[in-house]
Amino acid sequence: MGSCQSKQKHIIAKDQPPPSIVTPNERNHHMFIEDSLSEEKRLEAEKIKLLLLGAGESGKSTVFKQMRILYGSLKTDEDLKMYGVVVRSNIIVAIRKLCLLLRKLGLEHKLDEESQAATLTDREDISGMTPRQAYDQITAYLVDNTATEPYPASPDPSDWVGRSPRAGLNVNNDAKQFLQHVEAIRVIWQCRVMRSVWMKRAQANVNDSHKDYLQDLTRIASPVYKPTEHDILICRIRTTQITMERYVIDQINFEVYDVGGQRSERRKWIECFEGVGAVVFVVALSEYDQNLAESKRVNRMMEALDLFESVVKNRAFQDTSIMLFLNKKDIFAEKVMYSDIGAVAHFSDYDGSPEDFDEGVLYFIQKFQDRLVDDELNEAFIHVTCATNTTNMEFVLDSLKTIMMAENIRESCFFGSD
Repeated sequence: MGSCQSKQKHIIAKDQPPPSIVTPNERNHHMFIEDSLSEEKRLEAEKIKLLLLGAGESGKSTVFKQMRILYGSLKTDEDLKMYGVVVRSNIIVAIRKLCLLLRKLGLEHKLDEESQAATLTDREDISGMTPRQAYDQITAYLVDNTATEPYPASPDPSDWVGRSPRAGLNVNNDAKQFLQHVEAIRVIWQCRVMRSVWMKRAQANVNDSHKDYLQDLTRIASPVYKPTEHDILICRIRTTQITMERYVIDQINFEVYDVGGQRSERRKWIECFEGVGAVVFVVALSEYDQNLAESKRVNRMMEALDLFESVVKNRAFQDTSIMLFLNKKDIFAEKVMYSDIGAVAHFSDYDGSPEDFDEGVLYFIQKFQDRLVDDELNEAFIHVTCATNTTNMEFVLDSLKTIMMAENIRESCFFGSD
């Protein structure tokens, strides 16, 4: 009996799993994983999510690019080549719109008069073209596409920018046409008739900043052209997807989101509403007398006001700090000198001086204040900006950081944390 019991005990002991033995290396590995997960949770909790919102062409993406310049990594040659293609394409888009506007305004006969006067006085452009000849070339090849023969010119094979697959087929084609027709663009841009058309550019939704390109055609057409930071800041690339970049600013982790502002793109906004620490709502001050490209009867400033109201009343932003950037102050200052705010039907209640920058700015600040429900926008959260000016934006972003840290960094979640 005793031997049988002893054997049974032996069998039972044999069927049980052996005791678990954790080596020091395995213990250290588990501790490392747990510490890593804890650190990831801490960083996620302290991360500040900044969302850039606003209507199309308000300057959101320019603010986004400024943050890249101030806090991001250096651009590669491939980045610069892509931007170079976009800059050249932007010029083609601008000149197309301006020539169409010239035609719409019925100023072609003025071109004939200016061209005839130039011929009689032997003051033709150095290229040998009159303004009318330049206009006809541009409309035939770039606007109406009525030219029956390819233009007899080919880009310089040594051109540094070349092509960029990242820019897309149409943009690359425009950039190629820019090099072919740059002399005609120069002649038409410099003529007196085009100066009067430029004053009415709002009717064609021409980007105001692209005047800088049109005044610098020789540099941009050069085979050794490389885009400057200013070129990149004012170039227009329509945002059709949510773009996010991460930065470390004063040892704080940021996620900055840029979204498309056109009506067709806004349905995507909700994808990045969760966990937002702060919203920067960008408005183009200078667009008070312009209509939307996608809806010709809708005033751009009214669209911005309605959109701002929907953002501040959105439950997702109930406890979120909202900053208001009244952008394009430089263009606004220029425009109020010839485009009276009060003459625009939506803003007929404006009783300030027609050419007064400060009174105009205060008027539009009040318009946005009126769209709030209960609270008022803290003056510290309102900034009149020029997003293409890096010095101005550096000051603005640094000021906001300081203000938010002084108030309550963890509550406001803008440029820092406790």
